[in-house]
Amino acid sequence: MSSRPHVVLSAAQSLDGYLDDASTTRLILSNEDDFAEVDRLRADADAILVGANTVRADNPRLLVRSADLRSERVAAGRPEQPIKVTVTSSGKLDPASRFFTVGEAPKLVYAPPVAVDGLRDVATIIDAGTPPRLERILDDLGERGVRQLLVEGGGAVHTQFLEAGLADELRLAIAPLVVGDPRAPRFLGPGAFPRPLELAELRQLGDVAVLHYRAAAEPTPIDVLRLRQAIALADECPPSSTFRVGAVIAAPDGTVLATGHSGEGEPHNHAEEAALAKLRADDPRLATATMYSSLEPCSSRASHPKSCTQLILETPIPRVVIAWREPSLFVEAEGVELLAAAGRKVVEVPALAAEVRRANTHLPGIRP
Repeated sequence: MSSRPHVVLSAAQSLDGYLDDASTTRLILSNEDDFAEVDRLRADADAILVGANTVRADNPRLLVRSADLRSERVAAGRPEQPIKVTVTSSGKLDPASRFFTVGEAPKLVYAPPVAVDGLRDVATIIDAGTPPRLERILDDLGERGVRQLLVEGGGAVHTQFLEAGLADELRLAIAPLVVGDPRAPRFLGPGAFPRPLELAELRQLGDVAVLHYRAAAEPTPIDVLRLRQAIALADECPPSSTFRVGAVIAAPDGTVLATGHSGEGEPHNHAEEAALAKLRADDPRLATATMYSSLEPCSSRASHPKSCTQLILETPIPRVVIAWREPSLFVEAEGVELLAAAGRKVVEVPALAAEVRRANTHLPGIRP
């Protein structure tokens, strides 16, 4: 599989986090210097992605404006304009919109198998699942040679990329305006954002502040995907008076080696224990694998002679990723400390902890 593209989100917002106001006239949140920088971002990208709502509401052209930048692309052996990309769940897009009619760049529409026949003459239609899945879209773009993807919105698309942990950078321009209208579109909607952003640069362009963020190195997009899979496995646990936990063991490229959940195989089995039981102790893949567990591996237990922390330490697994530290409901957990003391890398993703708590509200004192 080809590498997924490097994903850069770009947006301009008001001081109170809105992308526009609620009127029929587009609110300008950028100045010419900011537009010029975004034009450079477009020129550096292999493809530009916007959501279907943006195509319908803004009717964007998604072109590199500067002739000099276009010439640079051609001189470097690249197409004059980046590929245009959109994502739709309904397929309801106007083939006469400027996204399709302006410019000679290829147009890609990622959609579920719905009625998009009206677009087949103006774009390439790609099945991205129902609903469209960003992972499939990025995999397909990578196969098409896209190495840098610029995402220009709107708010729902930005939210989806950040919630999936698939954004590598964010360029955010903030205008000195306050919209103050809850009917207006916001930069981000509600969600659990598992990859923290680190401020890399802060600059001023006239009256616009530009903030450049990079996603933290850990957790990676694969970590987020596999940890969410582990969290979902908790739904397969039988009724229990203890924690409902899911676990996934995966290779560095995300290939799943084994999965498990509490109560699998035997009522007192823990998730990590059930997953490890499906692999040979001398499996060479364990030396580079990651254990994903929705809950911190137990450090002591009465039901079995070995804790899950002990079982992990008996393997060469070098890395453990969890969503929630075990609360002191039954024992004082020390799984993270014991693993770290033994030289194993432990990554916690607290943004996903609420999902684990929701699976365990049957226990006293646990709230989502």
